Amino acid sequence: MKTILVTGGAGFIGSHFIKMILDKRPEYKVINIDNLTYAGDLSNLPQAPNDRYRFYKVDICDKIGLERVFSKHPIDCVINFAAESHVDRSIQSPEVFIKTNVLGTQTLLEVARIHWSQNWIQGDTSDLQYKEGVKFVQISTDEVYGSTTPDCKFTELSPLCPSSPYSASKAGADLIVFAYSKTYNMPINITRCGNNYGPNQHVEKLIPLVIQRALSDEEIPIYGDGLQMRDWVYVEDHCLGILKVLEEGKIGSTYNISGGDILKNVDVAEHILKILQTSKSKVVHIEDRKGHDYCYALDCSKITNELGWQRQVDFEDGLVKTIKWYKGE
Repeated sequence: MKTILVTGGAGFIGSHFIKMILDKRPEYKVINIDNLTYAGDLSNLPQAPNDRYRFYKVDICDKIGLERVFSKHPIDCVINFAAESHVDRSIQSPEVFIKTNVLGTQTLLEVARIHWSQNWIQGDTSDLQYKEGVKFVQISTDEVYGSTTPDCKFTELSPLCPSSPYSASKAGADLIVFAYSKTYNMPINITRCGNNYGPNQHVEKLIPLVIQRALSDEEIPIYGDGLQMRDWVYVEDHCLGILKVLEEGKIGSTYNISGGDILKNVDVAEHILKILQTSKSKVVHIEDRKGHDYCYALDCSKITNELGWQRQVDFEDGLVKTIKWYKGE
């Protein structure tokens, strides 16, 4: 049985990934670690240990805690979802993002390297080998590329040009992962996704914020003119892409994953209000966010051509599913 360590597994995307693995891969065992900060929620995951699932409350910056988990379980792969991810919070408290997203990723890499490596000679990586089948998958974001236009989509070879402390911390983590691949020959993949949406997302994100404010008949704040554009992907499609990369991704490669639905923020809000039959008058425009990127757009042809991944849920259907979940239907 393959044992996968999922970090940040109580978060939005991580919890969906764990549920998908437990459902679709009976030959996999999942070890979930999460520090259970404000965005962590265990309610949608197994509440008791079983033969295929264990949970540990561990911070990825806690080297000793990580070593204990690796010592207890024969970890084959690491999927690193763990991250501080809200841009607004990174503007207010950038040091928290640097600590978790950069230093935490390096700590996790180092613990995995030590436990996976064989024939290790200090100071010499030329003969370093790893246990067969191990892999470290870093979950990143399209924000590391910076801003673009819908007709100029980012590829995996696009330069990194982050605009916020959040995206800079994720870009830094990506570079550390690459460094471990080059220096220590660690088997890695990096995935960079568009804006995820779906059931059980924290209300600080745009789509759940609009839905919950509309259902409560409250004002709906939109930054600036609302013309910023985002590339949306339904969370289950994203998770299927990660699974493809885990199982079939070429070692050392990066893969973009998104749905290709590039929409203005204000249009997303108004579309939700139309489905809910709520007046657009509830939308209020507030002061724009510092360093607000105009557009994210990903070219996902690499994962499609190499691994056969394609989105299964278009934006309209995904939005309806999401709204029904928040309404309790």
